[in-house]
Amino acid sequence: QVQLVESGGGLVQAGGSLRLSCTASGRTFSPYSMAWFRQGPGKERTFVAGITWSNGRTSYTDSVKGRFTISRDKAKNTVYLQMISLKPEDTAVYYCAYAPGYSYDYWGQGTQVTVSS
Repeated sequence: QVQLVESGGGLVQAGGSLRLSCTASGRTFSPYSMAWFRQGPGKERTFVAGITWSNGRTSYTDSVKGRFTISRDKAKNTVYLQMISLKPEDTAVYYCAYAPGYSYDYWGQGTQVTVSS
């Protein structure tokens, strides 16, 4: 089994920054990729950013391009999401996800990000 623990959420004013962290543990941790998803109030969970573990290739949803950066520290089994120029519409619960293959089979508990206007 693999456990994912997120941290770094909080309340920030519009235009501010936050960095989310997600650390994985478990003997079978061997990711193909990891990603961040988010779920806003009354909305479905959607993809935000992803990173291929082996080569660091990244992808982003259009609404966060240029503002969010996903990165990983392989030695620490940790993935980060640096968020700048935050907007009220970024308010959501952010979830870390781990894909041992081609699907995200493991999820963290989520961390709340609230952006005030």
